[in-house]
Order: sequence, then C-alpha cells, then structure tokens
Amino acid sequence: MSVAVVTWNINSVRLRLPMVLNFLQKYQPDVLMLQEIKCTNDQFPTNALTEAGYPHQAVHGQKGYHGVAIVSKFPLTDVSSRVFCEIPESRHVSALTDLGHGPLTLHNFYIPAGGDEPDPEINPKFKHKLGFLNELTSWFAEPIFQRGHLIAGDFNIAPHENDVWSHKQLLKIVSHTPVETEALNAILNGGHTWVDLVRKHVPYDQKLYSWWSYRSADWENANKGRRLDHIWSTGDVAEHSIGAEIIKAFRGYAPQPSDHVPVIARFAGL
Repeated sequence: MSVAVVTWNINSVRLRLPMVLNFLQKYQPDVLMLQEIKCTNDQFPTNALTEAGYPHQAVHGQKGYHGVAIVSKFPLTDVSSRVFCEIPESRHVSALTDLGHGPLTLHNFYIPAGGDEPDPEINPKFKHKLGFLNELTSWFAEPIFQRGHLIAGDFNIAPHENDVWSHKQLLKIVSHTPVETEALNAILNGGHTWVDLVRKHVPYDQKLYSWWSYRSADWENANKGRRLDHIWSTGDVAEHSIGAEIIKAFRGYAPQPSDHVPVIARFAGL
C-alpha cells in the first residue's frame, strides 16, 4: 500500500468541482492540495469533498482570488497560515498529519505569478514575488525545517531548463528568468536541503511540464509547457518517496479545464 500526495492549481474549485471529484475517484490520493480555489471558506465545497472521502480539510480562502486548501483522508491538526510581504492574500496554509512515518507538516503554497514585466522597479507584482521568495528563504532556514516537512503548490517558477519548452526563448519571460530560478534553486539547495520529489524520479534530462497556457489554441500539439507546480520534502520524508508523475490528461478535461494539471508524489505506505 502506498500513500499519495497531490498538488493542483484548480483555478476555481467551485467551477471545476466535477473535475476534482472525477480525479479523486479515479486516482484516490490521500491528500490533495489545491491552489487558486477563488472562494471564501464558507463557499468551499466542504460537503461534496467530505462525501468523496476527504473529511479532513484545511481551507484558507479569499473572495474571488487566490486561496489554498488541503483536503485529506488522514486527520489534519495545527492548521495555520502565514502572511508574506505584509500583503494579506491567501497564499499559504499548513497542517500537521501523519501518513505513516511520524508527524509531517504539510505546506500548501500559491507563490505570486509576478505579472508580465520582470522588473521589480516598475512591476509591483514582480517585486511581490521576489519578496515572497526572500521571506521563504529566511523562514526555511529555521531549525524546525530540518525534518518532517513537505511543501507543495503552484510556485509559478520553472527552475530548470528542461522545465520549460524553450530555455532560450523564456529567459526573459516571468517564471523562468534567472533572478527567479536562482532564488528558487537557492531555497531548494539551502541550509536544510529540500528534495524535489518529482525530479527525484524523473531525470532532469527529460522535458517535464505541469502548465499549458490558455492562450495556445492547440496546447497539446504545440506543447509549450512549463513545470510550475512542485512537491518538495525534507530528506527524512524523501527517503519514503517511491514515485511521482504529472497527469497531463487533465489539461484536456472537457468542457473547462484548469491550465494546470495534478502533480502526484507517492510514498511507501503504512
């Protein structure tokens, strides 16, 4: 028996609830972390997800924008959220659980996209993104992050040249600029080294994407994707990691897919 943790930017959980329920029924993950739920806590589809087998829920919503949630088959305690850059947006929620190998703190992040212009002097959205990454760097340097943590979500950064369809053409495009990729890689390889659980199982020489733009009329054939969605863990948790995959088929889900697809990390079970 294995345990599965999934991250997925759903781009409105109420609009795409049938797609979420379809995914849960088909793949039966143990934990699902959603970003951009785009609803307040009281609007979250608590009952539908409970009936689907996910009664344990940690929701940090916001009217119309952002919002993150963790739904789980396993109990969730110590639910909390953190504000970054003193901007009160719902971009983080965490909860304590146990997937069979001791206490594990789950963190669900929706890192700012950063707008279109990669210049913090003229683009406050990009400034916010860089500030968010800077605060993450400081927070993750704390001793508590040495073990027992898993972080996941839409990081809005494709850090490796094979995480984008064209490294050369995207070097000046927000999500793959050097200042972003270097900042994220510095976190990955920082004081308490994280493990990128997807790339642990899918070598860096393979192209890998989790997002395809709505702007592409023929997204599948064009295949101009980026790997913006990630699942990382501390080394002790990564020891139990036995597989990972990105479910590309859900980008073509009819009639209204998200532009992101689910990313799954699997662990040795109980």
